Amino acid sequence: MIETSSIQFETNGDGDVIDLTSRVVEIVKNSGITRGVVTVFIPGSTAGITTIEHEPGLLRDLPEFFEKIIPRGPTYHHDATWGDGNGFSHIRAALVGPSLSIPLSSGRMILGTWQQIVLLDFDNRPRSREVVIQIVGED
Repeated sequence: MIETSSIQFETNGDGDVIDLTSRVVEIVKNSGITRGVVTVFIPGSTAGITTIEHEPGLLRDLPEFFEKIIPRGPTYHHDATWGDGNGFSHIRAALVGPSLSIPLSSGRMILGTWQQIVLLDFDNRPRSREVVIQIVGED
């Protein structure tokens, strides 16, 4: 069995961290699939999907970390190609990756107690985003 759904929302860009966990849990529940794999995927090249503990300290730490390793200040070759100034966004997103696979057992995703599914929007402007959730398994 395969079920595919999506979630649409607006982001602020600039390192916005969006907790998707409750929305993905609801989609899994409504699918009727009880065993398998849940894939969460962001189409686009300036955002990523990962897991973190969605709490105030990490919501500050994570953007600060990315600013240290891939700062927005330098000019990136991508910026010369398109002139949109978001070369850093593409590199950050490539580092995180566009998807996450989560095992599904007894109708529940196997996540740790403090593990939430998040979208990291690295773009340098607000965006309309769509996240695709695909569940492959059996009931």
